[in-house]
Amino acid sequence: MNDLKLLVKAPAKINLSLDVLGKREDGYHEVEMIMTTIDLSDHLELSELRENEIKIVSQNRFVPDDQRNLAYQAARLLKERYGIRQGVEIAIDKVIPVAAGLAGGSSDAAATLRGLNKLWNLGLSLDELAELGAEIGSDVSFCVYGGTALAKGRGEKITKLPAPPNCWVILAKPSIGVSTAEIYKQLDLNQFVHPDINGMIEAIRGQDFQKICRLAGNVLESVTLKAYPQVAHIKTQMKRFGADLALMSGSGPTVFGLVQYDSRLQRIYNGLRGFCGQVFTVRLIGEREQS
Repeated sequence: MNDLKLLVKAPAKINLSLDVLGKREDGYHEVEMIMTTIDLSDHLELSELRENEIKIVSQNRFVPDDQRNLAYQAARLLKERYGIRQGVEIAIDKVIPVAAGLAGGSSDAAATLRGLNKLWNLGLSLDELAELGAEIGSDVSFCVYGGTALAKGRGEKITKLPAPPNCWVILAKPSIGVSTAEIYKQLDLNQFVHPDINGMIEAIRGQDFQKICRLAGNVLESVTLKAYPQVAHIKTQMKRFGADLALMSGSGPTVFGLVQYDSRLQRIYNGLRGFCGQVFTVRLIGEREQS
C-alpha cells in the first residue's frame, strides 16, 4: 500500500565545453566542463512503500530496474546513510534518450536525492545532496543543482555560472548507444585541441551568443566522430541546415545545435528528421534548482 507521493523533474544537460586534462590516479580523468540544463526532462514519481524495499518501475525496456539504475543507487545511499527503514517506489517516465551523453541516468539519481530529501524530511541542503551525488556518478553533483556551471575534478567540483542567453536547442540522437568508459579509454591526450574554458565563461557572463558558439568544444569528439561516422554526419548536416553551433554532448552520440532564431528551427528539425530517429527541439533552462 502506498502512502505519500511526490513528483520530481529530471532535466537533461548539454556540454558547452568539455576538456580532459589528464588521467587521475583513481582511474578517472581530470576534466573541465561547462554544462547547462535544457528543457527535456524525465519525470519521476516517488511513492512511499510500507515494505522496506526500493522498487524501480519504468515502461522503457532500456531502464534497469535493479541496483544498476542510478536512481536506485541514490535511494539506497540515503537509506543506508540516514538509517531510513521506509521503502520507496520510483516510477520513471523516461523522455531523455538512454546512453546519449545527456546525463539522463545521473539526472534521475539527482532528482531522487532531491525528492527523497523532501519525502523523508531529511533537511539536507543542495550542497550536501551534491556531495552524496558525487558518490554515485560524475555528473550527479551537477544535476542536483542544475542550471549552468563549471565542473572540475572528475565532474564533482561545481562552480555556479549565470545562464547563457536564451536560445533554442535541437538534439539529434542516432539509433546507437555509446559507452562513456570506452570513449575515455580510447582518448589520446595528445590528439586534440583544448577548448578555451575561460573564454567560454567570459562569453556566458557577457551574454555573447556568437562567442559562445565560436568557443564551444568537446575533446571527446576526437574519438566518437571517428568511431561512429553517423555522429559526424549529423554534426555536418546540422550546421548545413543552419544551426549556429553543432556539437556533440558528453561522450555522444547525441549532437546538439544552438539556434537563436525561430525561423531556422523548423528547417533544421525537418532536415534531421529525414535521417535521424530521435530529434527534439527544446529551450535552454540554464537556471539552478531553488531548493
